[in-house]
Amino acid sequence: MAVVKLTRGRHHRVLNGHPWVYRTEVEDIHGHFNPGDVVEVVDHRGRFVGRGYINPSSQILVRLFTREQGEKVDREFFRRRLMAALEYRRRVVRHTNACRLVFAEADFLPALIVDRFGDYLSVQTLALGIDVHKDTIVELLDELLNPAGIYERNDVPVRELEGLPLVTGFLKGPFNPLVEIEENGLRFLVDLAGGQKTGYFLDQRENRLALEGLAGGARVLDCFCHTGTFSVYAARFGAREVLGIDVAGDALEMARKNAARNGFGQVCTFREGNAFDELRAMDRAGERFDLIILDPPAFTKSREALEGAIRGYKEINLRAMKLLPAGGFLVTCSCSYHMTEELFLEVLLDAARDVGRQLRLVEMRRQAKDHPMLLASPETYYLKCFVLQVW
Repeated sequence: MAVVKLTRGRHHRVLNGHPWVYRTEVEDIHGHFNPGDVVEVVDHRGRFVGRGYINPSSQILVRLFTREQGEKVDREFFRRRLMAALEYRRRVVRHTNACRLVFAEADFLPALIVDRFGDYLSVQTLALGIDVHKDTIVELLDELLNPAGIYERNDVPVRELEGLPLVTGFLKGPFNPLVEIEENGLRFLVDLAGGQKTGYFLDQRENRLALEGLAGGARVLDCFCHTGTFSVYAARFGAREVLGIDVAGDALEMARKNAARNGFGQVCTFREGNAFDELRAMDRAGERFDLIILDPPAFTKSREALEGAIRGYKEINLRAMKLLPAGGFLVTCSCSYHMTEELFLEVLLDAARDVGRQLRLVEMRRQAKDHPMLLASPETYYLKCFVLQVW
């Protein structure tokens, strides 16, 4: 096994629990290895740090699997890790048959995503070192869960940074990739083959419940509504009218079906359009809503693009605040890791100042419990959801 030695005289997050070693943190590598192989990481004095997979083509040179010196990374290793991930979900996930079963680094299986949608699984192997074990992982998932089907969603551009092709398809099947799930007493269609991410935004499941009490009798605007989950929840919690807006026409077709199958086809309407343009147009038209939900896609994937992302988040929140009466509610989200909790609050406060409004924080929420955060790895905390009252 090749040995990766860390440089002397600098702070290494990996020594404090972070699972990543960057190329710039390495002094030298002893021994032969192939990309994707498991290697040993030691500090500058040669003391054991951990074992993980290596890829010289990636900025993240090594991603750690284990910090136990005697632990082998073999089939039984993956069985133990998967069983631990499944047991955790059995304890924390309630009132649904859909959840994230494996959340990559937070489950000590770097770059592996496994989502469950009813009787079906969706799998992503986002780095070379986990992709080489894909067959073993899929076999174990089939053995442990016996799903009706497994679909591969490896069409994520980050794989290209690892030198991997973009691929999708059946790993167990074939089957109709349009499946139905249950969530908090509601039913939703999920397209495993064509939906965003692995087909559905599981990380907002608990945050959608925050609409209870806020939506009663309200006129609701759901921007970036995707397949209409927040819209349907708002209707369930008593909204008199819900308008969902999204730029993707195919997602809106699914949203209409989701509203209808839950009995809210008359309450929820959906319109195709760019949320930025729609918010400005509704302001000019004098539209008003009692509750507005903003759940945009990540505006930045890198620190270099953060300045532009800040402008985007400020713009949509400023426009939403102008559409709310005094005492109206704003549920606003960011799934950009680089948009920290503190920075997001600053952006919201800056937007409120510009429109002469006051914000009262009702609650701060995060990603669902099946997306746990590894405290030593801040990258695992990405979803912020603030519930605000606007005055």
